[in-house]
Amino acid sequence: MSFEKIMAIGGTGLNAQLVRMNATASNLANVGVVSGSEATAFRAQRPVFAALVEGATAGGYENLAGGVRVDRIVTDTKPIEQIFEPGNAMANEDGYVFSSNVSEIEELIDMLDASRAYQNNVEVISTAKDLMIKTLDIIKA
Repeated sequence: MSFEKIMAIGGTGLNAQLVRMNATASNLANVGVVSGSEATAFRAQRPVFAALVEGATAGGYENLAGGVRVDRIVTDTKPIEQIFEPGNAMANEDGYVFSSNVSEIEELIDMLDASRAYQNNVEVISTAKDLMIKTLDIIKA
């Protein structure tokens, strides 16, 4: 596998985890946000990843490596919580407001996971760079 391909794969991983962190940050910003109807209530967003596969499998493993990409962003289907708050200006005619379906704990865990995955991709790139430098030092000697 070429040095450039390793860097590209690590880069796609960094990009994917950055999208995941951004979605998580947006979800966290909307924890506890209420709306006057279930249809307009905030719903958590989740990125869906897909493998990037290059070339045919007949050429060996080198042709399989490609990285990861964000395939799409999906809306979480967990139910919206209905809260009775007749004094709330956003309450509907029955006195209910609708809270986002975002779980702060789940989002914090997801952010931690995305952060670690991002760090792992940085480590892949850093290790590849160090190995390339050591290889060049051997060639120079």
